[in-house]
Amino acid sequence: MTIRKEQAMHEMSLAEGVLQLIDEAGKREGFQRVTGVWLEIGKLAAVETEALRFCFDAVTRGSIAEGARLEILALPGQGWCMECAETVPMNESLDACPRCGGYQLQVTGGTEMRVKELEVE
Repeated sequence: MTIRKEQAMHEMSLAEGVLQLIDEAGKREGFQRVTGVWLEIGKLAAVETEALRFCFDAVTRGSIAEGARLEILALPGQGWCMECAETVPMNESLDACPRCGGYQLQVTGGTEMRVKELEVE
């Protein structure tokens, strides 16, 4: 796998953001160690999951999440087709409507990334 520098920087920033959320939750909830992290990532979120895994391992070294298992749950992309007046599945943000072939689609889901769950000690 080849990772472009720009892509790796994007995923590094995302991994650092996840670690910040974990640290804040640890302080608030009083846990000492995180053994598992579940992330929901939309198909249209422009996140390279393998690069994110690599960056997550790097940024968590020496933290309460060092060695934590990272589980990524993929969320489907979806959009509203203005021609069909229906919600349709989307694989890419510039795809044609799978029903009518038109390109008047507005993305309505699958762009998010969030920490869904933490397994802690």
